[in-house]
Parts: sequence; C-alpha cells; structure tokens
Amino acid sequence: MKRLAVALLVVFTAAALVAALPGDSLAQQKKKIEKFGEDKRIKEWANKKFETSNKTFNWRMSDPWGGLNFHDMAMHFADTVRGCSGGRLNIKVFPTGAIVPAMEIFEATSKGTLDAFHSWPGYWKGRNEAFVAFASVPFGLDAEGYNIWYYERGGKEMFDELYGRYGLVPFFCGNVGQELGLHSNKKATKLDDFKGMKVRTVGWYMDILTRMGVSVTPLPGPEIYLALERGVIDACEFSTPAANIPSGFHEITKYVIEPGVHQPSCQFDVVFNKKKWDELPEDLRIIVETAAKETQLWAWAWQENLNIEALKIMEKSTEFVKMDDAAIVEFAKVSFAYLDELAAKNPDVKKVLDSQEEFKREYAKWRDLRGRVAPWPKEEVLKGRLLQ
Repeated sequence: MKRLAVALLVVFTAAALVAALPGDSLAQQKKKIEKFGEDKRIKEWANKKFETSNKTFNWRMSDPWGGLNFHDMAMHFADTVRGCSGGRLNIKVFPTGAIVPAMEIFEATSKGTLDAFHSWPGYWKGRNEAFVAFASVPFGLDAEGYNIWYYERGGKEMFDELYGRYGLVPFFCGNVGQELGLHSNKKATKLDDFKGMKVRTVGWYMDILTRMGVSVTPLPGPEIYLALERGVIDACEFSTPAANIPSGFHEITKYVIEPGVHQPSCQFDVVFNKKKWDELPEDLRIIVETAAKETQLWAWAWQENLNIEALKIMEKSTEFVKMDDAAIVEFAKVSFAYLDELAAKNPDVKKVLDSQEEFKREYAKWRDLRGRVAPWPKEEVLKGRLLQ
C-alpha cells in the first residue's frame, strides 16, 4: 500500500506541474517543433496531371533597349524558354524598331501585332501611374524587397490585374539593382547645391526634383550626351554604372553624385498577349514563368558584377561625391509628400504603394536586427566599418 501511495503521489505531482505551466500546454509544446511555413505549390501540384503537347509555337517579341545591354535580358529569357521547352516554344527577339517603334510595343502586344515584349513598367505611366510602382520608387524597394513583395506579399497578383486590363499577362523578368545617381558637371552634396541645376530625368523623379528647385527636362536617351556636352543640361541620370558606360557620360562630366535615391532598384518585366498565352499548354506556361524567375535572379548578379568593372572605368576621369545625410533626408521628405499626393489621386497607386509600405514596416525589424554585418572586405570591418 505504501508503494502504491508513493506512485500515486508522483503521478498527481507530475500532472499538477504540467497544469501549472503558464500558457505552455503539451499541445503548445508540440506545436513549437512543428514545421514552420510551407510552399503552397507543393499541395497544389501533389496529384496534378500536367498537359503537354507536341505542337511548336513561334512567337515574336521586341523591347525598347536599342543598343543597351538590357536587351541581353530579353535574349537570355527567350533562350531559357527555348532550351527548357526543347524548342517547342521559340520566342524570337526582334531588334528595337524592327516591327514597331520602341514605345509602341505595349499596344502592339495588346493588339497581337507582337506576341510579347520586355520592358521597364514605368514607361507605361501614361496609361496608369501605378505602373511606375512596379518599376522603381524613390526611397522604395531594393532588389531584395521587390522579390519578397512580388513573390510572397501579393505584388504579383496586383501586377497581373493591372496589365490584365489591357489583355496582357506579365512577369517580373530582371532586376539590375540600384541605379547610379547623377553624372554632373556641378558638384552637389547639400540641398542648396541642387537648386537651379539643369537635370535630365524622367518619371516621378522629374516631378520631385522640380519641387526642389531643379530645372528638369525628360530628354530621350540618345539626346543626353550632346545636351551634356553643349551645356544644355548640367547633369543626368539614366541607369546603372554598367548600362551608362557605353553612353560615355563619364567622359564629359566631372562628378557622379551618389546615391541614386530615385531608384533603389530597377525592375523589368516580360509581358505576353493574353490570347496567345491562353493557347499554350500548361507545361509551357510553367516553363515561361520559371524562365522569368531565372532571368530575375541572373540579371541582378550579372549587372552588379558588371558594375565592378564599370566603376573602375568611370573613376579614371570622374570624381564620386556623396550627398550629405541631411540632403538625403530632405529628398525623402519631398519624395514621400509627392507620393502621398499621387496616391490620393490614383487608387491604383495607393493600393500598390500602401502594400509596399506595409511590407517595409513589417520587414524593418528583421532588417534592423540583422544589420551591422554588411559584407565589407575584412580590412574595412576590422577598422570598424559595419553599416551598409
């Protein structure tokens, strides 16, 4: 009996201890070691029967890039599709202007003259300002942010809906990271230095600079060099270091003013005529989407690596200067005020920017916690350089 009493006491004591654990039941204990997160596609594809076809599709695509190396992104994408499909889907990328002028590729694809185009979504702001939010936003998303927001935070669905209004099917297809600041013949580090400058830029940054006392002109790419050379403009922004090198802006300007606050990253897309898209068997549609993702990854690595050599060329004849922190903050104030006004006028802009801002807020804690381990060379870290 004594042994039985001791055994019962042990059982009751253990039960009481478990019950006494504050908010920590056995069920909760078990939940803590369960798998965290899942790829929804695994369940969607678990018993999926994929439809295939022996039919060959030959499509025509174009872009607005002319001689820019961004044309290589369109070619890379098309080659990936052809390779992965075993030649069942051949997308021929025609030179800029061979079928329609550069800025007519949107309408030509919508109408079916072209089957697809590669572009920077911001070019279509005249149709809807919200397109710019998927291209680059002053003080907006960097390449990492665009990827997370587009693939995991509903960005893709918004993108699909916007282009879908025009009978088009889009995919992100290449991000080339942060753009260079300004090639300039005037040194500017403080806010007052920018007032009265004559600058070439386009899009939302044009309106923002105008509010800051800058004289802005949206010259097309081929006209920028001559305008700089003749002093018609003092400075210009165009693209990444690697994309700017062939234009030769560094040869006729004294400075590069950093950072490129207007474009923390530059996002591209590939867009298809919906009727043609719907004709594809399911496996080819999957190949196209996967090829776009592969191009998104490759383009970033490719362009950033090219920037290394591009900067070596530029620094031989150009001085790099950085804006003061106070100037950057003031640029941000004007930019956010402008974006708020734009969002108040355009529900589509508000929807996209609100979504991006919500992501930035929710991601901020992790971005802060993981900070101070930027991948500087070891010599720099040992000297105390920690921040990006």
